[in-house]
Amino acid sequence: MRIAIRSVVLVLSFGLAVALADASAAPPARSAADPAPVALFNGKDLSGWTIHLNHSDKSDPKADPKGVFQVKDGVIHVSGEEFGCLTTDKEFDNYKVSLEFKWGEKRWPPREKAVRDSGILVHVVGPDKVWPRSVECQIQEHDCGDFYLVDGATIVIDGKLEKQYKKKSADHEKPNGEWNTVEVVCDGGTVTNIINGKIVNTGAHASETRGKIVLQSEGAELFFRNVVLTPLK
Repeated sequence: MRIAIRSVVLVLSFGLAVALADASAAPPARSAADPAPVALFNGKDLSGWTIHLNHSDKSDPKADPKGVFQVKDGVIHVSGEEFGCLTTDKEFDNYKVSLEFKWGEKRWPPREKAVRDSGILVHVVGPDKVWPRSVECQIQEHDCGDFYLVDGATIVIDGKLEKQYKKKSADHEKPNGEWNTVEVVCDGGTVTNIINGKIVNTGAHASETRGKIVLQSEGAELFFRNVVLTPLK
C-alpha cells in the first residue's frame, strides 16, 4: 500500500511540474488594461494620412496626379518618382510604431544611380514640407536604422549631442525583394530603432517628443504594409 501511495504522489508531482513549466513558457496574456495596438493603415485606402509632395505644382502640394502614394493589393505602394511625405493626420507620443517594407525596382532622378532611400520620420512638427523637423529612422539600402536628424532636431547618443546623423550598430536588412520589419520605439525623449528584431540605434533627450509620423518617398520604389502603432504604458 505504501508503494502504491508513493507512486501516486510521484505521478501528481510530475504532472504539477510539467504544468508549471508549460505555464512559464507561455507568453503572458495581455491585460485588459494594456494599450491596444492601432492599425494606422487599413489596407484599403490612405484614410488617416495626408500627402505632401515637392512637385512642380507649388499651388497644390497635396495633389498626387502621378500616384506617388497609392494602395495596391493591400499594401502602400510608393513609386518614389517625386520626393514627398505621407503624414499621419494625428500626433502621437509614447508609442512603438512598426511596419514592414520591401524595395521595388524603379529608381528616379536625381537618385536613379544612388542607393534606394526612404525613411520613417517620428515626432514630426511644424508646417508640411520636404522635409519637416523630425527624428528619422533611416530606411536606405545598407543603412536601415541610422538616425537622421531633420531640420534642426537633435538627440543624445553615447553622451554626445547629435545634430545630423548617427550610424546604426550593424546591418540587419534582408536582401532586396524580401520584407523587412522596422520598429521605432518612442518613449519620452528616448528613441530606439529596431530592424528585423535587432536593436541597432538608441538615442535619448530628443529635442522633439511628440508629433506626427511620416513615410517618405525619396527617389526609390518601395512598399509598406502592417503599419501599426502600439501605445506605451
